[in-house]
Amino acid sequence: MNPLVKNILAVLAGIVVGSIVNGGIITAGGALIPLPSGVDGNAMEGLVAGMPLFEPKHFLMPFLAHALGTLVGAFVAAYIAASRKMTFALVVGALFMLGGIYMVYQLPSPMWFNALDLIVAYIPMAYLGGRLATAKI
Repeated sequence: MNPLVKNILAVLAGIVVGSIVNGGIITAGGALIPLPSGVDGNAMEGLVAGMPLFEPKHFLMPFLAHALGTLVGAFVAAYIAASRKMTFALVVGALFMLGGIYMVYQLPSPMWFNALDLIVAYIPMAYLGGRLATAKI
């Protein structure tokens, strides 16, 4: 397969698999840590309105979803890529980070969560995913 095509497919696969992991954790998280009473988690407006009711425990699953989704997506991209594996892992991390930045503007979360999420969940996890995929075992 052409290396360029393989690298593009690696990034696309990383985004798809990482998004599935992210969504799965968010979905499962609602069962493990239910939203505060009266908060509608099915609409952005409901989340925005209910944000003052959130406790720190309610931010655990979104953080894990972002971090693990990025980690797995970056791993997949680096594993599949024909060349520059770490670069493509970091590309996946950067794209997920753009999504995280967008969510900061859409959903007014506490500043401590925004900082933790944007600093730890994306680029460091993408780097770790790239390292794990390229590790010599």
